[in-house]
Amino acid sequence: MLDAGDPDHERVKAAFLSGRGPDLVPAGALGEIAFLVEKRLGPRALDGFLGDLESGTLTLDCGEEDLARIRELVHRYADLPLGFADAAVIACAERYGGKVLTLDRRDFGVVAREGTISLLPD
Repeated sequence: MLDAGDPDHERVKAAFLSGRGPDLVPAGALGEIAFLVEKRLGPRALDGFLGDLESGTLTLDCGEEDLARIRELVHRYADLPLGFADAAVIACAERYGGKVLTLDRRDFGVVAREGTISLLPD
């Protein structure tokens, strides 16, 4: 969504803008997200992402109340491997309606088939 030059940019942006929110970023995944944004898109994109968090366009969430579910997901899907950041996204999404904005159909698709989350864009 942050990379206007990406071939999927417009469909991801449309899915994001059509959502009803809340638009959450798991707090535990923030470091990984910030690292990838800065590495792939540079400090200007990172500033925009952080600005969206600061302004409330995106909200940090997913804390202690999600740790048991995160552990369960990491254990259950260890063969993917799902990992902490993805499990945090799923646990947080499950509490807020189950929608996950991602192009990663490989890992998230396995969980989505079980019905606890749905993936955007379609």
